[in-house]
Amino acid sequence: MELVPIATDAAPAAIGPYSQAIRAGGWLHCSGQIALAPGGAELVGAGDVAAEARQALTNLRAVLEAGGAGLDRVVKATVYLVDMADFPRVNAVYEEFFADHRPARACVAVAALPKGARVEVDAVAALAS
Repeated sequence: MELVPIATDAAPAAIGPYSQAIRAGGWLHCSGQIALAPGGAELVGAGDVAAEARQALTNLRAVLEAGGAGLDRVVKATVYLVDMADFPRVNAVYEEFFADHRPARACVAVAALPKGARVEVDAVAALAS
């Protein structure tokens, strides 16, 4: 099976030794996205978890589209939160992006995220056949 790295300028560049996503067979595995603006080094809406979630999901959508998928093809997402008290606000933003499509999801509390982010989201999507 060929592994194809995905990169797009419509989402922030990887901040470490990893790809924005990898296409493998009929699947697209997307790395976690935080609230960095494409081409930027600072968090969008830093400290406002809803604004951070919106930017992280916008970034995720851009990576999915670059890899030949979309939010409607996501089969599993994982949301990482520094503070579980932020769950209701992040969940409301998540619902804006996944209004009619409900992929499987996990939400995990973490001690910290890169760049001081409060939320990160990754996903696995099925590619169209």
